[in-house]
Amino acid sequence: MKARVKWTDGRQFVTESGSGHAVVIDGNPDNGGRNTGPRPMEMLLMGLGGCTSYDVINILEKARADVTDCVAEIEAERADSTPAVFTRIHIHFVVTGRSLKEERVKRAVELSAEKYCSASLMLERGGVEISHDFEIREAGA
Repeated sequence: MKARVKWTDGRQFVTESGSGHAVVIDGNPDNGGRNTGPRPMEMLLMGLGGCTSYDVINILEKARADVTDCVAEIEAERADSTPAVFTRIHIHFVVTGRSLKEERVKRAVELSAEKYCSASLMLERGGVEISHDFEIREAGA
């Protein structure tokens, strides 16, 4: 896996993934940025959310669950000192579908957290406390 990050000016960078997709990241205006893209640490949280959501959907679809939507709402706390690393992250899944079984959704979230989500496992091994919960919504309700 590869990535490339090119500085444009100020605190703005254009990042490119090995698969050829680009994203602009930037700082806030107080630190020399122009607010033209997410902050680098926000990108880290978005990557974590994408990684674990991918797992949850994959696991539920393999179990033939009728999922119509999945949203991961992520909140994080950072250390007050430099480096301002993440200390706690909470991921709340809102899983929508038809006749979803609570135990199945719970197991999908657990499997992602404990076995499959590389981003989550890497952050936890680095000392970040990560918690998860979920709610199930009936499609069309």
